[in-house]
Amino acid sequence: MTSRGIAGKRRQSTATGPRVGLFGLLGAGNIGNDGSLEAVLAYLRVEHPDATLGCLCSGPEQVTARYGIPATPLHWYDAHVRAASRVATAAAKAVGKVLDAYRTLAWVRRQDVVIVPGAGVLEATLPLRPWGFPYALFLVCASGRLLGTRIALLNVGAEVIEQRPTRWLITSAARLAHYRSFRDTHSKGAMRRMGVDTSGDEVYADLTFALPSPPVAPGGTGTVGVGVMAWHGGNGDRRRADEIHTAYMAAMKRFVRWLVDNGRRVRLFTGDQLDEVVVREIIADLRAHRSVVEVSRVVAEQTSSLDDLMQQMASVDTVVATRYHNVVCALRLAKPTVSISYSTKSDALMAEMGLADFCQPARFPDVERLIEQFAALESRSGQLQRTMVERNRANARRLAHQYAVLSATLFPRAEPPPLAVRARTDSQEIS
Repeated sequence: MTSRGIAGKRRQSTATGPRVGLFGLLGAGNIGNDGSLEAVLAYLRVEHPDATLGCLCSGPEQVTARYGIPATPLHWYDAHVRAASRVATAAAKAVGKVLDAYRTLAWVRRQDVVIVPGAGVLEATLPLRPWGFPYALFLVCASGRLLGTRIALLNVGAEVIEQRPTRWLITSAARLAHYRSFRDTHSKGAMRRMGVDTSGDEVYADLTFALPSPPVAPGGTGTVGVGVMAWHGGNGDRRRADEIHTAYMAAMKRFVRWLVDNGRRVRLFTGDQLDEVVVREIIADLRAHRSVVEVSRVVAEQTSSLDDLMQQMASVDTVVATRYHNVVCALRLAKPTVSISYSTKSDALMAEMGLADFCQPARFPDVERLIEQFAALESRSGQLQRTMVERNRANARRLAHQYAVLSATLFPRAEPPPLAVRARTDSQEIS
């Protein structure tokens, strides 16, 4: 836990309370990112109900509609340029990067505190350009340092980044932040390996573990949850993206067919709007190769929030998932889980929750091994559930402590005037 530079500025909050900005890839269709936002909003509305909230994000209309928060577009380009030629688009983006520096500075100036709620903001495991989100995060943290606005990277994920421009922007942003905490030890270690001093930073848990969970029906339902992803490889896999996606899709189709052939019901899950095409392709594959009765054993419902996702997951016995927050929600519900991991963050989470043996890479999955892992998962389900319940309790305790520390660090109470000043004021009132 760090609070570097906080004493440098003690701006007065507004008459109604502190001005708190929320920053990130929020409202853009990724329910994991939005779930982290929901956890922070719940904390603020309970512990700091007088705070005035605002958001700088990638989906401002959705954030305002869903959460009632005034929101500003993350990038000038997205808000002002809808369609143009390739040359005009490139020119508009270049102009937008300059304007974004001024827009970000103006937005940060209006805040007393800016919170970046969870998510993998310090990693580049999926395809990512340095002048996209890494640049935006750097602008926010640099603006905070310049203006004295406290910037908090709250329970974030990190990964060692090989691309030099992206790495510089991310590590610089992390150093400029006034407060950092990580969602796992792997993330803290990754930042340390990239040269950031993390000796004062704490590890808690993913913010999703702070969200309320729906009741889980007792007894088995015979249903397996399968979380899918529009997976095309990582940041260094651009040339093999199609090959990686084809292999992943072939594995998922084959596994779902195996489940159906063995009499299981299947519920398909997503975590981003991009995943809907994967669901449609799996169902089309079933219709082409299995009977109507067998196809009817597979259901897929749209999800627009982590609450929707957990409500659906509550009805399954086991989960096999790819997206990180599909895995998080399954573990939050103590569902025996296999992670088809696209990043070491999933492996680290699974190990912390006692399921290290139930991971394999999303890059060219091995279906035979997946079936073996699934069989072992079912045979050990009782033991694994007990372990997950215990570790969920520990996560809840750590997150409660995190919120208490966060309030003390980011929202310091105004110090009382010195005793001599109070004495003079009292004597004046008496006279």
